[in-house]
Amino acid sequence: MSLRKRLRNLAHNLKDKASVFAAALSIKRHVSSARVHVLRATTHSLSTPPSEARVAAVLSAGQGSHLLPRACINALMDRLHRTQSATVALKCLFMLHNVMAKGPFTLKDHLSHYPSNGGHNFLNLSTFRDHSDLETLELSSWVRWYAGVLEHVITVSRVLGYYLSSSLRDSIKRVCLGVSSGDLLYKIQGLVVFVEHVSHVPESLHLQKNDLVYELVRLVGEDYGSVQREILLRVEEIGERVGNLDVGELRELVGYLERLEETKERLQLLFVNRKKNNGFWDLIDRTKAKAVAVVEEREGKWLTVVRRGTTQSGSTRFTNPFLDPGQLIPVPPSGGWPGVN
Repeated sequence: MSLRKRLRNLAHNLKDKASVFAAALSIKRHVSSARVHVLRATTHSLSTPPSEARVAAVLSAGQGSHLLPRACINALMDRLHRTQSATVALKCLFMLHNVMAKGPFTLKDHLSHYPSNGGHNFLNLSTFRDHSDLETLELSSWVRWYAGVLEHVITVSRVLGYYLSSSLRDSIKRVCLGVSSGDLLYKIQGLVVFVEHVSHVPESLHLQKNDLVYELVRLVGEDYGSVQREILLRVEEIGERVGNLDVGELRELVGYLERLEETKERLQLLFVNRKKNNGFWDLIDRTKAKAVAVVEEREGKWLTVVRRGTTQSGSTRFTNPFLDPGQLIPVPPSGGWPGVN
């Protein structure tokens, strides 16, 4: 390690200790406790991610009266938006991810509506860069990607109507049976957008050797697994309805499934040690093929028109996706349609 890096680490350690000391002196005890726990969990040290004890302490600091969850989320967001360190930013995001995955409902609720109603890019890290050295520049791309993943977790929860980590998903198969095909397509779209963002992982995949990056990828992998299950149940259900969908809905479904397939290779590189879930990808391929076949069948149908007259009769064929093969449409003897000159 270079002398410059050692001096920077020493300065960061002193700064962390000074920040904890200053936070402990706050006269607002609920604010002080939350800030101290957040600062201790999000130090500049890159060696390890926040320990389970540190994570538990932050989650506990956000439980109790209505003031505690707000103080906890505000402390995390304040730490995240004030830092210029990629390491601190990743640890803050890691803590926020733990709030989404394991936190009580009150904490999740305050996070999902921060600052007023959440929304796209509410973490405001799309331009984050730590120029300290080459490694921190590479880590900065992980900060931007990870922040986007967490924003999409919030968005997916809104689309589904429950938090991604919620036990409600255990009964989702029953819920899928009672919704319209349009609603199924809407939710499939939201889930596919999440998968697409996850697949846009930074090129520096070698940084997964870093313990902090490894742990955050593990958490993202758990969310990805949950989203796969959500997609699986809905694709199974809409696959049973393919024959009842109109051509527009079928094309929409095929488009979503094709977008999903385009992410497969990149996802397998990211989650190299995860189960490949070949059954999931086989279902996607079969459902897409089934939908394409129905579209082709309907667009290739022939409409038979019988022309009746006093001296001659004939037939004309042309394609019409709305009629069954061989269905007869009577044409007036004059050869024209009623009301049409």
